[in-house]
Amino acid sequence: MKLAGRIPLVVALAALIAVGRADAQLEGADRGIPPIDSASTFEVTGIQVDVVAADADKAREEGWREAQQKGWKALWAKTNGRPLAEAPALTDAALNGMVSAIVVEDEQMGPKRYIATLGVLFDRARTGQLLGVGGVVRRSAPMLVIPVMQTGGSFQTFESRNLWQAAWARFRTGNSPVDYVRPTGSGIDPLLLNAAQTRRPGRGWWRMLLDQYGAADVVVPEVQLKRLWPGGPAIGIFTARYGPDGRVLGRFTLRVENGAAIPKLLDEGVRRLDLLYAEALAAGALSPDPSLAVPDAPVATEVADEAEAQAQSAATPSSAPQAAAPIPGAANLASVTVQVDTPDAGAVTRAEIGVSRVPGVTSAVTTSLALGGTSVMRVTYAGDPAALAAALQAQGWQVSGSGASLRISKGGGD
Repeated sequence: MKLAGRIPLVVALAALIAVGRADAQLEGADRGIPPIDSASTFEVTGIQVDVVAADADKAREEGWREAQQKGWKALWAKTNGRPLAEAPALTDAALNGMVSAIVVEDEQMGPKRYIATLGVLFDRARTGQLLGVGGVVRRSAPMLVIPVMQTGGSFQTFESRNLWQAAWARFRTGNSPVDYVRPTGSGIDPLLLNAAQTRRPGRGWWRMLLDQYGAADVVVPEVQLKRLWPGGPAIGIFTARYGPDGRVLGRFTLRVENGAAIPKLLDEGVRRLDLLYAEALAAGALSPDPSLAVPDAPVATEVADEAEAQAQSAATPSSAPQAAAPIPGAANLASVTVQVDTPDAGAVTRAEIGVSRVPGVTSAVTTSLALGGTSVMRVTYAGDPAALAAALQAQGWQVSGSGASLRISKGGGD
């Protein structure tokens, strides 16, 4: 009796301890870094200027003016794949109307001299017309970013503000072809998006997380930060992982000579990891994992009412049960992940209607929407996916890929 009377008390204490631990993990304001919104700008970084003028203010003003000119030429050359010398000349007044901001990466000011490394942000809408790109960048399906940092024998993601999360938050993604979904790290993020989750292969939990954050797949950029001694040289080992299985796309090592340069080390690591992900996207290795698509709900079959079933049973001369007539193609239903370019909302509707009209398609639902990029549809087809690809080509779509993962587009615009 005494033991039985203590069980509820023990259970209650255990529950209180568990709740207390959860509250302790979520409490506190030292968490959450909102990422920079760079969708409306083009960015050019690393512009070197060295200017001498009558005084320090004029030298700085002249340095910023020179940075705008160099930034414009670099942006034009990068976008068009042409030499810097062929970039069209623009007046200072025209550039002032296109430049959104000057980013000071490093500067030294003297009485009459200004030496700096600057970045220039160009307004995407006003600059895109001169670049001939219309301000739109073709992007991947949305990728959830879980940055993992290993330092001092421990792993960190969003448990507290850290240098690696801050580096990803200030990274400007406007020029990247990868559509990164960057959590702020506040609220429930530390409990859901931790280092342990990045090692769990179970698809059910991943589907829930990706659906909650509006992503189609996940990228896990990792850094192992080693400090040789406090304030001394630091080494960063960077790894680009992708997908719920943590597939490694590339790895590299960077080093700085003092602890004060660690933020620059991490910024450079983010930039190079983005290049690895962009190269994987161009090679077709960054497509959403079909196993992460939410499975179709069971199709309800119509059942005859009881009276009709009894009447049919009475009219049947044989007492043996009758086999139900098979549904054509039901045994061969295939779920296919289809990527499609969707520059606007109208393209999404046209793609769903166009694919659903293909003979044999029973459903075509957009599971990941990316306006201005690549959306993902889940298509249920009664037959072999190869036959679906052929049927889409017959409808005028350009089709690439194979098996249960296809990519479609309208060559001449839709």
